[in-house]
Amino acid sequence: MQCAKDVMTTEVVTVSPEMPVEELAALLWEKRINGAPVVDEAGRLVGVVTESDLIDQVKQLHIPTAISIFEAVIFLDRGRKIEEEVKKMVGRKVLDICTTKALSVDPETPLDKIATIMAEKHVHTLPVLEDGRLVGVVGKADIIRTLVKP
Repeated sequence: MQCAKDVMTTEVVTVSPEMPVEELAALLWEKRINGAPVVDEAGRLVGVVTESDLIDQVKQLHIPTAISIFEAVIFLDRGRKIEEEVKKMVGRKVLDICTTKALSVDPETPLDKIATIMAEKHVHTLPVLEDGRLVGVVGKADIIRTLVKP
């Protein structure tokens, strides 16, 4: 059974948590990629940033619905979600807009498990970590490529 280390891309475009959002947009456009792992100076994964995170910066803010009962106001949307939306919309650095609870796999993770994670969690690319450091990424295209290779 093949695993992550057999199909992963090892030359990965990464970004710094301190990179300005404008530079991130230019990098994603220039490299024709839809996201990148966010790593610190030691090469440790901080999070993942995608085109969707950039899109969140220009979307309209969803104002929560509220009802008033006996002079009390009850918001029908969670405050934390609104706080996160606002943070992404006004973010100026990659760290402000990236997902910091990124899913990852290790080099020995079997491809069937990677495919399951991708399908269930709706992610296109998974960072591959070894001893906490980024060593590659596995994307859906990497898995599909194994299906067509003899």
